[in-house]
Amino acid sequence: MRTPIFLVIILVLQSLSPSSSTISSLTKGSSLSVEKPDDVLVSPNGVFSAGFYSVGDNAFCFAIWFTQRLHDGSHTIVWMANRDQPVNGRLSKVKLLKNGDLILTDAGQLDVWSAGTGNRSISKVQLQLNNTGNLVLLGSESKTWSSENSITLWQSFDWPTDTLLPYQRLTRYAKLLSSRSRSNYSSSYYKLFFDNDNFLKLLYDGPVLSSLYWPDPWLIGWQANRSPYAYGRERSAVFNASGHFQSTDGLEFSAADYGVGVQRRLTMDVDGNARLYSLDETKGRWTVSWQAMAQPCKIHGICGPNSFCTYLPNEKSEAKSRRCACLPGYNVIDPSDWSLGCQPNFTTPLSCTVGETDFIQLPNTDFYGYDITIYYNYTLEMCVNECLNHCDCLGFQFEYSSSKVYLDCYPKRLFVNGYRSPDFVHHRLFVRLPKDLLSSDTEPHERLPNASLSFYIKPLRNLSLDCSHQVISWLDRSYYKKPKQNAVLKFMVSFAFALAGFEIVCICTVWCFMYITQLDRSGVARQRLLKLNTGFRKFTYDELKKASRNFSHEIGRGGSGIIYKGVLQDGRVAAIKLLINEANYQGEEEFMVELSTIGRLNHMNLIEMWGYCVEGKHRLLVYEYMEYGSLAETLSSSQTLNSLQRFDIALGTAKGLAYLHEECLEWVLHCDVKPQNILLDGDYQPKVADFGLSKLLNRAGGNSNSSFSRIRGTRGYMAPEWIFNLHITSKVDVYSYGMVVLEMVTGKTPMTGHHTSFSNDGEMMEVRGLVNWVREKISENGRRKGSDSLGKIVDPKLQGEFDVAKMEVLVDVALRCVEEDRDARPTMSQVIEMLLRHENDR
Repeated sequence: MRTPIFLVIILVLQSLSPSSSTISSLTKGSSLSVEKPDDVLVSPNGVFSAGFYSVGDNAFCFAIWFTQRLHDGSHTIVWMANRDQPVNGRLSKVKLLKNGDLILTDAGQLDVWSAGTGNRSISKVQLQLNNTGNLVLLGSESKTWSSENSITLWQSFDWPTDTLLPYQRLTRYAKLLSSRSRSNYSSSYYKLFFDNDNFLKLLYDGPVLSSLYWPDPWLIGWQANRSPYAYGRERSAVFNASGHFQSTDGLEFSAADYGVGVQRRLTMDVDGNARLYSLDETKGRWTVSWQAMAQPCKIHGICGPNSFCTYLPNEKSEAKSRRCACLPGYNVIDPSDWSLGCQPNFTTPLSCTVGETDFIQLPNTDFYGYDITIYYNYTLEMCVNECLNHCDCLGFQFEYSSSKVYLDCYPKRLFVNGYRSPDFVHHRLFVRLPKDLLSSDTEPHERLPNASLSFYIKPLRNLSLDCSHQVISWLDRSYYKKPKQNAVLKFMVSFAFALAGFEIVCICTVWCFMYITQLDRSGVARQRLLKLNTGFRKFTYDELKKASRNFSHEIGRGGSGIIYKGVLQDGRVAAIKLLINEANYQGEEEFMVELSTIGRLNHMNLIEMWGYCVEGKHRLLVYEYMEYGSLAETLSSSQTLNSLQRFDIALGTAKGLAYLHEECLEWVLHCDVKPQNILLDGDYQPKVADFGLSKLLNRAGGNSNSSFSRIRGTRGYMAPEWIFNLHITSKVDVYSYGMVVLEMVTGKTPMTGHHTSFSNDGEMMEVRGLVNWVREKISENGRRKGSDSLGKIVDPKLQGEFDVAKMEVLVDVALRCVEEDRDARPTMSQVIEMLLRHENDR
């Protein structure tokens, strides 16, 4: 019986073994053929491979890649010899000639690439792929190989394409040049290189324009924490196996997952950002452990001329994190390639004749560079006149400098590097357009204050940050120069028009008042207004009563209403919120606030609303149904959230709140952040809900200039500002968020086992709650961090099994958020940054 078993084992081993042997090196006269898929060099450790790599239909490049496939079956390319000139799938070869030169031939005829190492004086030459991913051509005069008698004739580390590997130096003679796209490996316009000032910089070098964008181009030398002094002529940058990067200009950073045992690469990505990646070998995915640009819209060239970029930093997908839009009066050239920008709708150049062009205003918008000149301490009227006096002026940037306390004027000859963000509070762009174009494509909007006439404009489209439907308004025509006119004739015409207009307005006002009054008697007008403003579906009360089985399945309740589970007619499972106290003013006010607020918001970490009901005294809202209910329910149930899930919930909630605070042109405060208002979907991803107590803040007034008619929130999660009657800002939500995170970490509610008391005048006399308990437990060990102190405060349900690094981060972030001094608390975007530094610890 032993012989058959032995034969079976031999056959099985043969069937499992590779069909071809691994090629370790090339010697003189040998070659690799594109027609032989097995002609691949493999590093001794098996991590890297080199050979022909398919880059398209019948198109191949000689490349080096990570041998391990990613989750989608693809390989990660780290170097290419002929990225801009792929070779044919037949007869193409990589040859190591007898004269010592390494060449790549296309279809056996044309030499498309050469290492340039032809040297007949060297008797022995060998090409090999090292464990570092370096393809090295070695030469030796001796007939036997050894490290002592061989010299390096050529190596791929000296000629990087878009990627650096550990210990591969980027020098003054090399650069990283991005690819055109993730599937097109040819050279693109973004490069990482050392400039003549010895600085490591990022450059957009387009077919027409070029500009530096990292570090910030307006920073000089030491302002960017860089040193222009390099030793001799040496300029180099390198990172080691642990993920520590160091450059001769002073740039230094470490990977978020710093440490050995991880495969890493630094790549000049197709979107113009330089990123350090770490490989999760178990999942087959690369994760970002450092990046040069935290705000992708600051990268030049992404949105071409006459267009601007808007940024959604909380989107997980890179493709969705940036959006481009054309300036008014311009159309996109190629929707599939926004780098080409937009072209004007008007065929003739802007006229230099006074009165034939006008301006349109875009708030919160900045275009960097290409100024005709710069005028300091200018009024808006002066800036308008300067632009009108230049025939090549396409518009101007007008901004308030808080440091210099005056206004600056930047007339533009080109509109490039556009960026629209709520951060640009004092930045306004005025686009110059022909008047005939403007008058032929208009819709009415509100009149500007102090404007002599009413102005009209079609709303801009694709403004992803404009979640408040803010309109763009015309510049006051009173600023423009006008030709002299007959004063008497002008007065008579104006008086006639004014009188006729007044009569028309009076008639229309009376008619509209009678019509709306009649409609209001039955509530129809209000319902029509709601439908117009929100766009949601309007349900009848009977529909929702039937969907919820007569409101029989209660799944939650709060101060403003009770939530029931229901099934709509189209089969969707919904959460139906029935507002309580609906007959009084407060209930209807909260309904209107919640409906109007949610109607302006759209984010993956905010609850999605499907419809509403306004019928008699009934006020109902229809939401998407969240499978795992609220965070409060999950924490108090037998279901145990692991440390990774708690970290993800904290991060997702922070992203939702940051969107409310900072990414809308009309800021929103939630004012009641607590576990009951954080809902969890089927993947335990959080969505912030219940905006019934939210407070909209007009952007023009700033997010700190708010007034509230009553205290809002839930005891235990309320910031001290509510108690002391202080100015209410977005930091009240930050405080509440910190309390929620502490509750997630500890499993204890804010007031568990502790006492809070207040004096009659509202001053907090003693607070011994969850915050002090956590701080005391941490300080018992004489330090803030560590597994010993964490073990005393982490939720006992975890039974001591938790990710120490992630829980440390959550505690640290939470304690910063619950500082009594609101100025000491971080913003929600800063909270996201702190959490993302540790997200790759998974």
